[in-house]
Amino acid sequence: MNNNKKKRILTGDRPTGSLHLGHYVGSLANRVKLQDEYDSYIIIADVQALTTHWEKDENLSRDVFQIATDYLAAGIKPEISTIFIQSMIPEIHELTMYYSMFTTVNVLRHNPTIKTEAAQHGLSDMPYGFLGYPVSQAADITIFKADLVPVGEDQIPHIELSRKIVRRFNELYEPVLVEPQVLVGDVPRLIGLDGKDKMSKSLNNAIFLADSADEVKQKVWDAVTDPARIRKTDLGHPEVCTVYAYHQVFNKAEIEEVEADCRQGRIGCVQCKKKLTAKLNELLEPMRERRQSYLEQPELVKDILQEGTRRAHAVAKETMLDVRSAMKINYFG
Repeated sequence: MNNNKKKRILTGDRPTGSLHLGHYVGSLANRVKLQDEYDSYIIIADVQALTTHWEKDENLSRDVFQIATDYLAAGIKPEISTIFIQSMIPEIHELTMYYSMFTTVNVLRHNPTIKTEAAQHGLSDMPYGFLGYPVSQAADITIFKADLVPVGEDQIPHIELSRKIVRRFNELYEPVLVEPQVLVGDVPRLIGLDGKDKMSKSLNNAIFLADSADEVKQKVWDAVTDPARIRKTDLGHPEVCTVYAYHQVFNKAEIEEVEADCRQGRIGCVQCKKKLTAKLNELLEPMRERRQSYLEQPELVKDILQEGTRRAHAVAKETMLDVRSAMKINYFG
């Protein structure tokens, strides 16, 4: 069990590019909010990034440091939260292999997130690593004996699989692993700027945490609104407007006013977009300031990752002593 007085969180992302507002409201905001209350471990899942980007590994190092900077800019405090790199914890890969011995291919094939991602990436014939990455994710979580996992809605099936794997392991061997609970963000799924699907870098419909004020302004300007509104005085239908959906998330204090003004034709789309732009830049400006500070100290980011990985490795080694003992594979005591 986790002997720390605080309960433990494990969460993280694959380094496949900059984080966006969907990541922020889906799980990152919860990580920032809960890091004082929980013993927080944040994984940069570089091995899992290779499940869909194996042919683009020249970008991996850049993306690892990019995502670390995103975390720090968003408000993750390295003195109390442990940010670490997955590939540098060999015990994770060992535990993944043990779990794979009793996790069936049929279970993995029926995982809805795997199905969706395979379709998005055109993987009609899934590589072993892609099909099995939920098992790797279960090892990420359980090797740190995490009590809670903040995730976006699309990751819930993976956490459910992790829970099943823990129960199965504890039944087969000894009850040495912790069954994690899931925590979904206040906004489980943030729609993209195009209004068609969730916000995603690959769909080119995202506002990134690293975007400048002008970039945010332009992206909001191009966002899909109510197609039935031609003139400012036309009665609006906010329920079909992407900009209104963002007001619901990022401008809650004015949401009733925005909705009423839209429906009654008292506010045009231009003014509505200006209101949203101001709110988004109000959220992102402190992140820009922190980001600039870390960009000016690249060695500091490197030191943070090295120290976080060292701390994480120590915890992983302790867990694997328990795992090997439970499985009776500690041959020499």
